[in-house]
Amino acid sequence: MNRRGKSILIVDSDEQIRDTIRKQLEDAGFDVLEATSYKTAKDYFLTFDPCFCISELLLPDRSGYDLCKWIRKEQKSEIPLMVVSGLTDEMATVKALRLGADDFMRKPFRHEELIARVETVLRRTAHRCSKISYRGIVLKPLKGEVRYQGHEISLTLHEFRLLYFLMRHPNQTLTRHQILDELYPTDDKIVSERTIDVHILKLREKFKVHITDGEIIESVRGIGYRFIAF
Repeated sequence: MNRRGKSILIVDSDEQIRDTIRKQLEDAGFDVLEATSYKTAKDYFLTFDPCFCISELLLPDRSGYDLCKWIRKEQKSEIPLMVVSGLTDEMATVKALRLGADDFMRKPFRHEELIARVETVLRRTAHRCSKISYRGIVLKPLKGEVRYQGHEISLTLHEFRLLYFLMRHPNQTLTRHQILDELYPTDDKIVSERTIDVHILKLREKFKVHITDGEIIESVRGIGYRFIAF
């Protein structure tokens, strides 16, 4: 499966609907988070920093309108937002869009249309959200930030560029020569491949504190390294 490096938060109290949407999104290559309420959605948003949010308007504690408002106004986030709701009132659509939603779909819906709309919104909003997300690691290239489940990971410039390069090529083996060209494209000095090994070692050490279920960067003997995305 071709993973997209995008995490999507589904907010809906209906387990069957969530399960259906989750399966469709996972089959399309997205990582999925599920929340059943406004409060849970806020907690997941702050912890996992998703790339996209799909929310019902009718939630058990607060409304999807409140969630849209919280994301746009309080968090000042520009991530893509889609409302998928059973409400048929035209004013529901208007209100959601005015609060910052990028699209509105009514239930029931065709699964193919949901994926097509998600992809369309992502293309239309690509300039607003360029973050990459795998295994709880969220990298924001424009801000130069890396977080794991809400915890900021402090990286040097070269460590950040190395991780960004690896995450742009998930599960692909990159040679040391390719990595050197990426990190030092105009460097007149002689930089040895050992420099890459040192950067990799430091990256592993910084993530080892947070991730205990295996390495995120795998050594490929005699060739180079690859980022284990899933």
